[in-house]
Amino acid sequence: MLGRRVIVEAFLRWVETAKTGDRARAANALGRAYLQSEMSGDERAAAEMAMTFLLDDPSPRVRLALAEAIAWSPDAPRSLIRSLAEDQPEVACHAVTCSPLLSDADLVDLAARGNGATRMLIAARAHVTRPVSAALAEVGDEEELLCLLENDGAVISSLSLKRIAERLGDCCDIRNLLLDRSDLPADARQLLTQHVSNALIGLPLAQAAIGLQRLQRISREATEAAIVSIAGDIAPREIPDLVQHLRLNGRLTPSFLMHALCAGKVDFFAGAIVDLTACNERRVRSILATGRMHAVRALYESAGLPRDISVIFVEATMLWRDAARKGPGSVLGNVCGRLLEKFRHHDAHGAIGELLDMVEKLSVTEQRQSARVYAALAAA
Repeated sequence: MLGRRVIVEAFLRWVETAKTGDRARAANALGRAYLQSEMSGDERAAAEMAMTFLLDDPSPRVRLALAEAIAWSPDAPRSLIRSLAEDQPEVACHAVTCSPLLSDADLVDLAARGNGATRMLIAARAHVTRPVSAALAEVGDEEELLCLLENDGAVISSLSLKRIAERLGDCCDIRNLLLDRSDLPADARQLLTQHVSNALIGLPLAQAAIGLQRLQRISREATEAAIVSIAGDIAPREIPDLVQHLRLNGRLTPSFLMHALCAGKVDFFAGAIVDLTACNERRVRSILATGRMHAVRALYESAGLPRDISVIFVEATMLWRDAARKGPGSVLGNVCGRLLEKFRHHDAHGAIGELLDMVEKLSVTEQRQSARVYAALAAA
């Protein structure tokens, strides 16, 4: 104990008069000696005490030299690493980005209490776990989350991806990185389509060229088509979350549901009806696939569809069954065209008119796509 005190006292006396450069070299040498040299227990304790004293050195050069020497090692004193990680960014960078001693709890705490530079360092670590990514998703700014999304060593949960989409989906770079991810959940993908739509509506040039009202309608229809496309590509396990997200955001409208049904997105459509009726999924699927007209109509009305609209949905369901039985071909084109024939002379006002108008637009779009395919084949 006496030897340890003598060593520390001698070091402290020297530090009081030494120049900054000499102190920095001493700090680096002391750190390397602690990790690489064989020391007795007293010598190690003395070295640790001296390094702890250096944490209060007025020059960041000294603290940086210490961090460079010990930050990478799992054998460094944890208390020193934690203190260095909370230092100013040029000192903290080594501890925050390299140290294996910082736990998830340490990093989450640093993300919450630190500044943007600290969070950027955390996002740049070679390995970022789900809890740490979740903390960054909640409090990080654009540059920090760009760094996180570009980090191949970051494990980001679907909930965190959705949170990033909610908070910063209006940022083009963030949105592009999210959309490039195969693990992006469907509800987050839908949020991003809405951000794109909002950006389009907000463009003064587009408003001047098209007019705000028409631009809003085009944007709404494009967003709906994008969501239907997303709904047809997702895994069955994702459907309930997407359906719930759309319902909570008021997007499970009759027009949208009809679009999904006519397009043959049956799994998604069934999931939406399950959510709206709170009925058993097997029962819903059975009625949609084989139920008689009265059972299908009762199902749709229990989902909240008015009687006059439910009639159109029942007919669309029967037409979809028939188109599906016939095998290859355009389900969308068959259902839309025959549905319009059935209700061509219907008294189409209000919600019914809006529904049939949407079906007609789908039919026209499908006809144009078929014409393009035919022209391409003819020219080949």
